[in-house]
Amino acid sequence: MQAPRRIASSFCLLVLAGTALLAGGCATVELTQAGAGVRLADRGEIASCEPLGKVTASVEDKIAFVPRDPDAVADNLKVLARNAAAGMGADSIVPASKIEEGKQAFEAYRCLRK
Repeated sequence: MQAPRRIASSFCLLVLAGTALLAGGCATVELTQAGAGVRLADRGEIASCEPLGKVTASVEDKIAFVPRDPDAVADNLKVLARNAAAGMGADSIVPASKIEEGKQAFEAYRCLRK
């Protein structure tokens, strides 16, 4: 009678471990204080801005072979790009590519004169 209990106990531990891994993989990306000063702009809004370069953001788009919500991936990419662009002295970013396999390129600009 002990063997079925051991199997059930092992199964419960496996399910708990799997759940913990999935939950850990869904962690949100935090916007830094500097990143909060960077906005997502449209191409038409950056005509008079100074280009500073490109930023490429990357996140996991699948967790244990299960695709993540595309909106969550897009939001995480924007936050990462804003954080990185702030380090370049940018105040605006514009998407420069589509999202592919959890990666997206952005162009960074300084639009506000300091």
